[in-house]
Amino acid sequence: MKKKFSFLTLLLSLVATVQDVSTVSAQSSAENTAYNKWSVEINYGFNKPIRTLTARYNTPTLNPTHIDLGARYMLSPKFGWKLDFGYDKFNERDNTPSFESTYLRSSLQAVINLGRALNFETFTNNFGALIHAGLGGSQLTSKNGFDGQDYTANGIFGVTGQARLSNRVVLTADLTGILNASQDFNFDGMGATSPTAVDGVIINITAGLTFYLGKNEKHADWIAEKTISDDLEKRLSLLEKSLLDSDKDGVADLYDLEPNSIAGVAVNTKGQSIDHNQNGVPDELESYLDKTYGKKGDSVPSNNNIEELINAGYVNVYFDSNSSKPTSTSLSGVGFIVKYLQSNPSKSVDVIGYADEIGSSSFNTELSRKRAEAVKEIAVKSGIDASRLNVIANGEDASVDKNSKEARQIVRRVSFKVK
Repeated sequence: MKKKFSFLTLLLSLVATVQDVSTVSAQSSAENTAYNKWSVEINYGFNKPIRTLTARYNTPTLNPTHIDLGARYMLSPKFGWKLDFGYDKFNERDNTPSFESTYLRSSLQAVINLGRALNFETFTNNFGALIHAGLGGSQLTSKNGFDGQDYTANGIFGVTGQARLSNRVVLTADLTGILNASQDFNFDGMGATSPTAVDGVIINITAGLTFYLGKNEKHADWIAEKTISDDLEKRLSLLEKSLLDSDKDGVADLYDLEPNSIAGVAVNTKGQSIDHNQNGVPDELESYLDKTYGKKGDSVPSNNNIEELINAGYVNVYFDSNSSKPTSTSLSGVGFIVKYLQSNPSKSVDVIGYADEIGSSSFNTELSRKRAEAVKEIAVKSGIDASRLNVIANGEDASVDKNSKEARQIVRRVSFKVK
């Protein structure tokens, strides 16, 4: 009675454990179903009962009379269930009394894909391993021993190595141990078992083939599972990127319909530059140009005449002495050109660099080129194709008094010409 109660307790514990694992595994792979789940297997090999034999009776060290068949269903790449049937025949070894008995069993087993659990795919795509364990029932009959059948309960545990031959066939090698409970007769059939918690123990060593069934290319055994942590990490990464504000307009990229608006220009709640008169120039930039370049009573040209304003030199980017970095207050000039080119995709511009007369002519020519290149780089990073921006190094601008600090500031510039 005690051994039956112990075995029942073990049965209930195992069922509860594998059920919990099954639930979690199925949930974690709910979105990853593009793989085959069914397989069938056939194995042939050796058996060895290592206890519950009558005195003087014994079997060969490895008896080549074991066959088993199984069908497996994977709930996820990491977990599944297997139903299998086994056949073993026991005979005497040399110089021992003769006997013959047959052992039939069936079991329902939980299967853990050790290859996926340990991420074998990081170093191999052709070798794997499974762990299987479960409970079942068995029947022992004897040819020349006890009459009738001895029905037992069994627990089973094994490890299976896999070598993938193709996406449909796998070569396997398996080592399995079987523990019997409620066994009344020894495996030789010639005597009764001793009253212990665990009766007969059998070791099976087999080789076999597994055949994958289904319409998909691969079976769950060879699919890397998309884990909950991976999915969460991707979502957090996406959220972080979405909350960035690339154009610094105060509207996160996630909600920004104009993610490359001109820096410093007022935008609406969707990140779009405010342009009430729909002339392609943000209102705030129009106001700036009017104050900076226009004369009293003048107004900023309409969209048709903006090209004239650019070519006339009303839009410039300025630099400090001996510097190729635009001053922060003049970056709106780059923004104006960017906005113009975005609104006029068929147009291109010459980006023309200048320097004052301080220094050698060759140095100033190179400095004017660097200034034009710097402006071009900003425009390209703002979304303008580089092929639409032609850099020209005009070198020194001698049109002002080189002894005037203020006049020299005016000619340290980059201007533009629309083509």
